[in-house]
Amino acid sequence: MSAPPSSALSSALAADRLGSASVASFALTAAAPLMVIGGVIVAGWANVQVIGFPLGILLIGAALALFTFGYVAMSRHIRNAGAFYSYISQGLGRPAGVAAALSAVLGYNLLQVGLYGIFGAAGSGLLGAMFDVNVEWWVLALVAWLFVTVLGLSRVEINSKLLLVVLVAELAIVLLYDIVFIANPADGVSFAAFSPDNLFIGGALGAVLTVTVTAFVGFEAPPVFAEESRDSRKTIALASFGGLGVMVLVYALTAWALTVATGPDNIVAQSQEHAAQADLMFVLAGEHLGAFFADAGNVLLVTSAFAAMLSYHNTVARYTFSLAREGVLPRSLARTGARSGAPVGASVLQSVIGLAVILVYAIAQLDPFTHLFFWLGMTGGFGVLLLLAGTSVAVVLYFAKDKRGESLWTRVIAPVLSALFLIWAVQQTVRDYGTMLGTGDEHAARWILPGLYLLVAVVGVIWALVLRATKPALYEAIGKGVEGGKTEVSSAEAPKVAV
Repeated sequence: MSAPPSSALSSALAADRLGSASVASFALTAAAPLMVIGGVIVAGWANVQVIGFPLGILLIGAALALFTFGYVAMSRHIRNAGAFYSYISQGLGRPAGVAAALSAVLGYNLLQVGLYGIFGAAGSGLLGAMFDVNVEWWVLALVAWLFVTVLGLSRVEINSKLLLVVLVAELAIVLLYDIVFIANPADGVSFAAFSPDNLFIGGALGAVLTVTVTAFVGFEAPPVFAEESRDSRKTIALASFGGLGVMVLVYALTAWALTVATGPDNIVAQSQEHAAQADLMFVLAGEHLGAFFADAGNVLLVTSAFAAMLSYHNTVARYTFSLAREGVLPRSLARTGARSGAPVGASVLQSVIGLAVILVYAIAQLDPFTHLFFWLGMTGGFGVLLLLAGTSVAVVLYFAKDKRGESLWTRVIAPVLSALFLIWAVQQTVRDYGTMLGTGDEHAARWILPGLYLLVAVVGVIWALVLRATKPALYEAIGKGVEGGKTEVSSAEAPKVAV
């Protein structure tokens, strides 16, 4: 396979199709509030047995806000659907960039396929409760997989409009629940969940941080869609900061409201009782609002899981596309649809992976909530945490070579502060990984799951060095993306596959 010159791309995504709200919808639905609190945080309380997740949300939110300054600044200079990959390539070097790229593809794949577990488990429980119909989780997961596959090949703005509808409905019912929970406290309105004494205890801090950062995964999505955005300099900044702000507010408020509704001392026990069905929020809502609003929340949990898997599918496909476009992966994966402009080859690959995982978990009769959703989701979140830390360092080094008019705060102070916190969070997470999974340190999964990133990183570095030795022109183009129009190919010029 011959490498093209660094000024040419093998294909291009559809340009100028998304505004700020549409781009933000990919971020906010990837971090769906009902699924995050009802699934991720409740499972975190159950496994980690620490009350202080609301405080953890605020700490991670503050660190990610610092991170976003440099991250958005990089998006103004490097337009590439593989944001982490591209930024690390340009800041830390191409071998590190390819290692980061494979880590990103692994992490987002784990997050995306893990959602089939909660969709199937929650959907099966919902059908049983509402209609007394028994449907295996994997049947529902396959239905969701089919719809995601079709939508993944469609125009990106169709996906964004669907996600916006689901998001608005979800936010409305979450805020209603919050008001009711706070108005009906179990033991008075308590702020114990924000006390440091209920977070920095028992050697579980790393587990809390990983669960919490997983809740925010998706906030970093806007730069992935920079090539498809209108006025990307403004759009990406608004979507990034706006989306993160909404997440911090909604997550912290809802997690705290749950502790008020159960009483802080009871949140762990009640989470353990309801974690497998992901229905703690809805049981509490039913007690105060009646069955209709409880059922509505249950339905929206299932739809939010679907929306999140669709959002992650789009993100994974674009990362894979960006790697294939630059020749790091087979170029057949960089083909876009003639009418849709969607990354067809990469999207099909993502669907094949999702189908394989569903079938393996169904045949092996593994638990869809714990082993598929929680274990794989948390491991995907850990991968994103690694990428956040690496990108923070890359931002500092990139702007040290070329300040490009960025302020001292944006290019040095904010990314250095975020890098220090995120590197510390990585260390804490590795230490407490067994606690997070709920397995203890003796279980093999405690080492195998995080160890996957070391494996793919080594493969990435070796492959980058092979490319440097055998295809120097291709190697030089790694991570450059669409730079100032010099590397951009129009939709008419780029080779496509009709869909």
